[in-house]
Amino acid sequence: MALLRFPLRLNKVLTSPAISTSIRSVSSLKYDGIKVSLTDNPKVIPPHDKLIFGQVFTDHMLTINWSHDDGWNTPHIVPYDHLSISPAAACFHYAVECFEGMKAYRGVDDKIRLFRPMENMKRLNNSARAASLPEFDGEEFVKCLKELVRIDQKWIPAHSTKCSLYIRPTFIATEPIIGVQKCRNALLYCINCPVGPYFPKGTFNPVKLYADPAFVRAWHGGVGESKMGGNYGPTIRVQTLAESEKNCDQVLWLYGEDRQLTEVGTMNIFMHWINEDGDPEIATPPLNGIILPGVTRDSLLALGKTWGTHKISERKITMDDIKIALAEGRIKEMFGAGTACVVCPISDILYLNESLHIPTMENGPEVAKRFYKELTDIQYGVVEHDWTVVVD
Repeated sequence: MALLRFPLRLNKVLTSPAISTSIRSVSSLKYDGIKVSLTDNPKVIPPHDKLIFGQVFTDHMLTINWSHDDGWNTPHIVPYDHLSISPAAACFHYAVECFEGMKAYRGVDDKIRLFRPMENMKRLNNSARAASLPEFDGEEFVKCLKELVRIDQKWIPAHSTKCSLYIRPTFIATEPIIGVQKCRNALLYCINCPVGPYFPKGTFNPVKLYADPAFVRAWHGGVGESKMGGNYGPTIRVQTLAESEKNCDQVLWLYGEDRQLTEVGTMNIFMHWINEDGDPEIATPPLNGIILPGVTRDSLLALGKTWGTHKISERKITMDDIKIALAEGRIKEMFGAGTACVVCPISDILYLNESLHIPTMENGPEVAKRFYKELTDIQYGVVEHDWTVVVD
């Protein structure tokens, strides 16, 4: 198997220079000395073809407490259970929390791999800063995650490149005081669940999008680039509207008077088209503070740059751009990309009561399928790559 290495440009996350959210850290998060308590009642593992995304959890979880006075405590791996937290905790009242989404894969060689875990750590630390939560050592936390995955490795589906173990690190303020202030106590924990395809339709079935400029997911000067619950909860109402009244699968979030494309549901959005200059181009909106810097997004940009067949761009895309390009027959494909779904084709956009058909499936979809194959080949060990970290 060939070992591939690509030069990568790290995501630049925009932060407000006018706001300082630094928190004193007394002791650093360390993997050494991690304590493990194994369950006496292991669960029954469901067949991989019966998995529903995010509904079944593994036997164990990771917990690490932090306090302003003592810093980071010893990491613990314990049986999966409910948390005991004060009902006055700041995470419940003021959404002082953030989280991540990543996966472990059982490869064709039976090795277990994480995919670019340090990118998730950088993003989680960026989100923590936005929530005024303490920073942590990402490399040490990855060691803890690897130990958790190693202990529950039997939960990672084998002989399937459609299944994986979804890893959900979560960081919450546990300070039991009513009042908007920096927390003095926090909990960093992680739960895992075996998963199949994210969408009920399965892998690579196209989705229809609902785009309404009346609804906005994020705005400049806010925290749209952070992975925080407050960015997701308010979208449920619009998602429900899209499904129940508009016969759509996901929401295409627009921004500004020119109705820029930003994200699709929980995914970044890509377009394969012939641009205004007549060149084949793969484009995605730029990271401008209102778009989550997706790890899958960054990976597809890097992969595309190795092909030498398309211009790879981070550029503003508006709904007018879409309508004009469709009328001129220049759009080839549109698709979403993210950790949960990997790559998801887009077939239609319902915009201002007009249904715009995107000819993604009629065009293969050539680029979307190539991205999906190249990315999953790396994740499942078909192609060795330094993006992956083997769990020994």
